Amino acid sequence: MQILDGLLISQHIKDALKLQVAQLVTEGKKVPHLAAVLVGNNGASETYVNAKVKACAETGFKSTLIRLEDTISENRLLNVIGELNTDIDVDGILVQLPLPKHISDEKVINAIDISKDVDGFHPISIGKMVQGISTFVPATPHGIMLLLEHYKIDTRGMHAVVVGRSNIVGRPISILLSSNTNPGNCTVTICHSQTKNLRELCLQADLIVAALGKPEFLTGDMVKENAIIIDVGITRVPDASKKSGFALKGDVKFSEVAPKCSYITPVPGGVGPMTIAALMKNTFKACIDKN
Repeated sequence: MQILDGLLISQHIKDALKLQVAQLVTEGKKVPHLAAVLVGNNGASETYVNAKVKACAETGFKSTLIRLEDTISENRLLNVIGELNTDIDVDGILVQLPLPKHISDEKVINAIDISKDVDGFHPISIGKMVQGISTFVPATPHGIMLLLEHYKIDTRGMHAVVVGRSNIVGRPISILLSSNTNPGNCTVTICHSQTKNLRELCLQADLIVAALGKPEFLTGDMVKENAIIIDVGITRVPDASKKSGFALKGDVKFSEVAPKCSYITPVPGGVGPMTIAALMKNTFKACIDKN
């Protein structure tokens, strides 16, 4: 069993980006600028956004963090996005999800200029990804593919089972894994809450992507020997023994599943850091595409 070390690989990616940014500075060109919008004070969202701002600092990117009250109106938030769209110095825009219930995720995502859609959630970005056209790929699926690529895992002909069908992870990773690429060229099964024979399908899988947000859902009896396991989930579970009062759990019961695997991502330190690295790559691309 080998750990797929997202912390290590994401650092390699950020180090490479740092060198590329330094070259831009030497040539007198603009450096990438990421604008992050945080609505409310959700603890997990705070953590994610702060990690993205920190990654910008590490790679030499400019960053702007816009904090807004959770009572902000939908129209006011859309106006903020409109202002960022027209700011020529801003290359990438991300609005941290989830948003308050009175604000439509769909309207906010659609409002972001396609050339600045570094989260890769805009319908045009998704459409291009489906057709294999160069675009911004959603950061978490992109990070997973970068991780598989770095470890030179040949996925051709594998049966991949994706547990979860969200527009952020499940659906896009299923498309990427089925694409005519390597990593890729898998036969993909998408499972979800209505799948009746989930355990049987998982037992057939050479590669499982667990992305449903239920801590320790995937157990040892659902995984065949030498499977590859990608754990996307990260849930705060109350734990009085921790100073923070909670522990972070993935969707995979690591103690049971890891001994059976050929490769597995840990939580934390697996997919999470790769998501941020992929976001940085998307932001760099947005900047370069403008130069």
